[in-house]
Amino acid sequence: MIGRITGRLAEKNPPQILIDVNGVGYELEVPMSTFYGLPANGQTVSLATHMAVREDGHFLYGFASEDERAAFRQLLKVAGIGARTALAVLSGLSVSDLAQAIAMQESGRLIKIPGIGKKTAERLLLELRDKLPKALPGVASRAAADLPFDDRGDIINALMALGYNEKEALGAVKLLPDGVGVSDGIRQALKGLSKA
Repeated sequence: MIGRITGRLAEKNPPQILIDVNGVGYELEVPMSTFYGLPANGQTVSLATHMAVREDGHFLYGFASEDERAAFRQLLKVAGIGARTALAVLSGLSVSDLAQAIAMQESGRLIKIPGIGKKTAERLLLELRDKLPKALPGVASRAAADLPFDDRGDIINALMALGYNEKEALGAVKLLPDGVGVSDGIRQALKGLSKA
């Protein structure tokens, strides 16, 4: 298994790059979050990698951080999610944003990613709910620290079901005190929204 590659960046053709390691060129596919952080051609680069061996070939995927690779591997474990879709998710959301969307059960953020429909987003939320925090303890705790209380996602979903958009719902929930329950939170958020 190839776990890390360090070499000279030879080519950049999104989402594919070529890294020259002592005369051997390795083709890697990378999420756009990693791609945008790459140095200029000819510079040295070091990426964490994931190697996939399939019937139609060997494929190498590169990541700027261990957290990104861990998130990619968790995404691959979800039924119906292949490498291209996993790369699209990581290109559309940072790892901490993905962890936060999973923690808050926000399908709306996932649906905005090209190639992710409503059913796929719901499957991701369901299957990654318990797995992503375990795979990314540092990121998940940082994402959870952004949440004023555990029931925030339920309140946001309830407000969106009542016809408010995601931005309005998030804004209303940010004003709520810590530790408020779902029903009280919805009531207080609706009061705040009616005044706006």
